[in-house]
Amino acid sequence: MAAGGPQHSSVRPVGPVYLIERFPGLHQELMTLLRGLKDADWSRPTACALWSVKDIVAHLLDTGLRRLSSGRDGFMPAPGGGIASYPDLVAYLNRLNADWVGATRRLSPPVLMALMDVMAPQVHAFFGSLDPHALAHFGVAWAGEESSPVWFDIGREYTERWLHQQQIREAVGAPGLVGREWLYPALDIFMRALPHTYRAVHAEPAQSIHFAIQGEAGGDWTLRRQSQRWSLFTGRDDHPAARAILDQEIAWKLFSKGLSPEAARRSVRIEGDPSLGEPVFGALAIMA
Repeated sequence: MAAGGPQHSSVRPVGPVYLIERFPGLHQELMTLLRGLKDADWSRPTACALWSVKDIVAHLLDTGLRRLSSGRDGFMPAPGGGIASYPDLVAYLNRLNADWVGATRRLSPPVLMALMDVMAPQVHAFFGSLDPHALAHFGVAWAGEESSPVWFDIGREYTERWLHQQQIREAVGAPGLVGREWLYPALDIFMRALPHTYRAVHAEPAQSIHFAIQGEAGGDWTLRRQSQRWSLFTGRDDHPAARAILDQEIAWKLFSKGLSPEAARRSVRIEGDPSLGEPVFGALAIMA
């Protein structure tokens, strides 16, 4: 593989992803799954540490209610203690999540499902009312952004809903939503974490890294060094300095902290310059 120089490729800059129309179907897939669960399934442990299936459902309810309260209704209670850094933000969100999940453990599964069906259409309508190119109330912090366009904020919301539903499905042994219709949009949003992941990685101008995700929902993305920053493209350069090749299931688990570093290194093939391939193991597209 060439270490730089002219690139002959069919890459193009990543652009906006409009996912609002996917939300109602994703919600219906979840509710169909939940209504078919047995009593014991609600208590099954999940990949989310200390959270059961029921806890994840409660968290999804909280996520939607908070978006309605803050985004639609403008109700923004001040966080106690202030937020001065990314770790502060993560700690604050963790406290909010823990408080809510603890309180809702007294609610029954039928009550949670009924509340989910009340909340979801209102969230979908609110998201649909927004200008996708306006600035969102919240930047996508895991992408290193203090401000983000609405379409990216909504994309982040899609990935959270897809990911938590996938964790529920794995916990109860249900088929995953891993066809291209559902998983490709999540992967496309997850990949937006890469420029921030590589922000401190040095490379010569025009050097690139090709990320090849294999499977029905996979695709090709290229990270290219431009001036003082990295930029993400879809497609592949003909002569990347490094290449990371991984299966689609490994990809979503890698970006969502669902793999140990050891398991990730066993499952991802790095070709070319290891100093450019290795940083992908630190990619994270969730608040953690």
